[in-house]
Amino acid sequence: MADILFANSYFLKHDPKEFANMNLYAPLGTLYAAAYMQSKGYTAALFDTMLADSEEELAGSLEKHKPRFMVIYDDVFNYLTKMCLSRMREAAFRMSEIAKGYGCTVIVSGSDSADHLEKYFRHKVDYAICGEGEVTLGELIDYISKGGAQPHNSANGKCEVIFASDAQNSALKVKPAENYMVFVSEVLPELEEINGLAYIEDGKLKRTAPRKVLKELDTLPYPAWELVDLDKYRELWKAHHGYFSMNLVTTRGCPFHCNWCAKPIYGQVYNSHSPAYIAGQMKFLKDKYKPDHIWFCDDIFGLKPGWTTQFDVEVNLRNVKTPFKCLSRADLLLKESNITHLESAGCQSVWMGAESGSQKILDAMDKGTRVDEIYVSSRLLKMHGIKTCFFLQFGYSGETKADIDKTIQMVRDLIPDDIGISVSYPLPGTKFYDRVASQMSSKHNWVVSDDFEMMFDGEYSTEFYRVLHTLVHKEYRSRQILQAPLKNIKNFWKLPVYLYGWWQSRLKLNKLEKSEKRSHGKNT
Repeated sequence: MADILFANSYFLKHDPKEFANMNLYAPLGTLYAAAYMQSKGYTAALFDTMLADSEEELAGSLEKHKPRFMVIYDDVFNYLTKMCLSRMREAAFRMSEIAKGYGCTVIVSGSDSADHLEKYFRHKVDYAICGEGEVTLGELIDYISKGGAQPHNSANGKCEVIFASDAQNSALKVKPAENYMVFVSEVLPELEEINGLAYIEDGKLKRTAPRKVLKELDTLPYPAWELVDLDKYRELWKAHHGYFSMNLVTTRGCPFHCNWCAKPIYGQVYNSHSPAYIAGQMKFLKDKYKPDHIWFCDDIFGLKPGWTTQFDVEVNLRNVKTPFKCLSRADLLLKESNITHLESAGCQSVWMGAESGSQKILDAMDKGTRVDEIYVSSRLLKMHGIKTCFFLQFGYSGETKADIDKTIQMVRDLIPDDIGISVSYPLPGTKFYDRVASQMSSKHNWVVSDDFEMMFDGEYSTEFYRVLHTLVHKEYRSRQILQAPLKNIKNFWKLPVYLYGWWQSRLKLNKLEKSEKRSHGKNT
């Protein structure tokens, strides 16, 4: 049995592209919340949606653990969760309904629920956490567990009140109730005094004051890895990739101003664990679970001045160097010998938010980087033996065919080790969303991660960008093999397939471009 059953709304099985890729990572944000609640004396269990086939399997976990609280706590460190896919929203709704059928108090926390509160409350949710969740969740469950009234009830009578103030408190020690009888209205805080919370009271949606984010991240306990079936994770990783990877996060938030990037949890605030704390986590994972690889899933790795340098020192001092991948920016990579220290610390690959090869588009995005920095940092990474990978984005407002061609040329010039392509995706709370909201139809979220629908009036149609996605990938893969045939000898048999796909998509794209130009002409 457990006091709290945690889940994440992202089901790998519901996202066909990602399920085929099988890059299986445990819901890290959920595990941090579970560990925090354990440190306050509560027992916790996990319904792991990364391994589950459907929402209906939740019933089995509810039968097994018989929790009082069902907490659907999204992994805000995973970009797939941050995409707020509508299929996963439906999954959250269904899990909430199932849990309510078992008599649970249902609590949700995440970007999507914060953006769509009324929809979640219509599906049996009792409380929604808005913003960073651990402390709010702790205060809320303390409040309910120690006699706090539900939103629709008045607080009458007496109850036993015990408070736990932070994540480092040991398990609660309950004393005889007769010594601690007080009026709820005199001791327990009002629900509205718990910051970062939303709920329904008297038929109306109420939101409390925003929750300030944690600054001292090292005070948090390590994620509750023991709740995860890591043997199953290892088995699937080995079967699909030949190695076992686990995820860690060193920071929370991002201070940059890319105007298409949603930041409903942390805003512009950026806080960091110390290098020693992260190296300590790596040692813990190495000793207990022995991963072959680590994904640091920060929005930006090593932004704090001197952080990467000290991380290099700590990792080597503790003998915990493990091959890892991380995300970074072209400009940051060129500072403080960061690339040298990444190499020394064990970095295997860097995913760079290159976005576009057109400076005009980077400036329109408020990206704050230059195309020449992408070229220089990419070449330096390769010199240090670190794989260079690009995130690319097509379809941003004002992007023309000439801008698209510049991005394609950048890929040709640099031949990164991998690429990920998307189209511009407006998310609530961003300047980009505000700019294009009037152009959007009823669809405001992709269904799954490779949906690729243009949800606003771009220069070209959804079909054009889907074909462009195929064209860029097939051309890139072809050139990658042709540039280094010996290095890519295992994939050489795929070359005819890539070349044919490149040729076919080029013909189709040319046809679409001409057709859409004629259509634009008729409409002007």
